[in-house]
Amino acid sequence: MRLPDRLWSDDDGVQPFNRWSRRGFWLKLLDAGAATKSTAIDGTYVRAQRAAFGAKKRGRSAEAIGRSRGGWTTKVHALTDLVGRPYALMLTAGNVSDVKAAPALLERAGRMRYLLADKGYDADRLRRSIRDVGALPVIPGRRNRKHTICYDKQRYRTRHLIENAFCRLKDFRRVATRYDKLAANFLSGVALATAVAFWL
Repeated sequence: MRLPDRLWSDDDGVQPFNRWSRRGFWLKLLDAGAATKSTAIDGTYVRAQRAAFGAKKRGRSAEAIGRSRGGWTTKVHALTDLVGRPYALMLTAGNVSDVKAAPALLERAGRMRYLLADKGYDADRLRRSIRDVGALPVIPGRRNRKHTICYDKQRYRTRHLIENAFCRLKDFRRVATRYDKLAANFLSGVALATAVAFWL
């Protein structure tokens, strides 16, 4: 058996993925797939393994790794369409609250009629910003609120679709546990898994 003149190195297959990750190719692929914009928003924790630490010249916070109750984690935030398909993704460190991450993600939502979210997104400023773009917030109020929040309970029942989407994404080992050092590469892996699970 004759060996080829040049053997490929282990990283040859990885280089295009890294290049496309830096350009945001995988996220643009998801944006192109979304048609309906009646939206749900939520986030889920992903445990960061030891292999995820040590990216050059950057700290853990720059690579979306933060200490939370479960240890060092990354949080994947998503917007889903009417039938529960994620079309916009974002990463933060695990100790960043949902309300802080929401405005940056909602900039990519486009036109929407309703925004479904859990109590973690109950903030007056967020509710105002949702109404300013012509949408209705379907967000229950926290228990410690002085005034009861009225919301569409019937419509809120469909919020489970975003939880189902996270469960389906975590069937992919690369999404369920973070091994990537770079946040861009991990986010691209989540976007690729999303495309395979929901859009292809």
